[in-house]
Amino acid sequence: MNTANKLTMLRLVMIPAYLVVLYWGFPGADYVALAVFVVASLTDFVDGYIARHYHQITDFGKFMDPLADKVLVLAAMLWFCQEGRLPAWALVLVVAREFAVSGLRLVAVDNGRVIAAAWSGKVKTFATMVCLCLMHLPVPAQVDWACVAVIAGTTLYSGVEYFVRNRDALNWKK
Repeated sequence: MNTANKLTMLRLVMIPAYLVVLYWGFPGADYVALAVFVVASLTDFVDGYIARHYHQITDFGKFMDPLADKVLVLAAMLWFCQEGRLPAWALVLVVAREFAVSGLRLVAVDNGRVIAAAWSGKVKTFATMVCLCLMHLPVPAQVDWACVAVIAGTTLYSGVEYFVRNRDALNWKK
């Protein structure tokens, strides 16, 4: 197993640790959870860099890296939803976008085409992770709502962009 894949696996292991810290709820748990979330989020960027720069791209990494990213983000969003700091519609929007883009990619592959990650998807991921980090801090409700707006806006924009740019991949006549 190469370094990039080890970092992806580390991120996967950190997700239950992150949730245990949040649910344990000891004094300062929010800050410990934030630290775990930040380190896990950074592994997403570092493993991608290492995989590309050192030619460590593998099928395992192509599958597990985005999965680990999505599970980490959804774990945090579910926590904030449970805490009443993130509306369920925002969570549903993020999940629906992920299913829709994954479905588009499956249809494209079936038609002999690969849809690469778009720049807007990377911006969405970065913005979402930064916003979720902010939400771990004791911030006013207005900051939570601003974060929800950023998450929803970047999610919606990147999802629409995937479909607009790749509409030809959906051959509706078949």
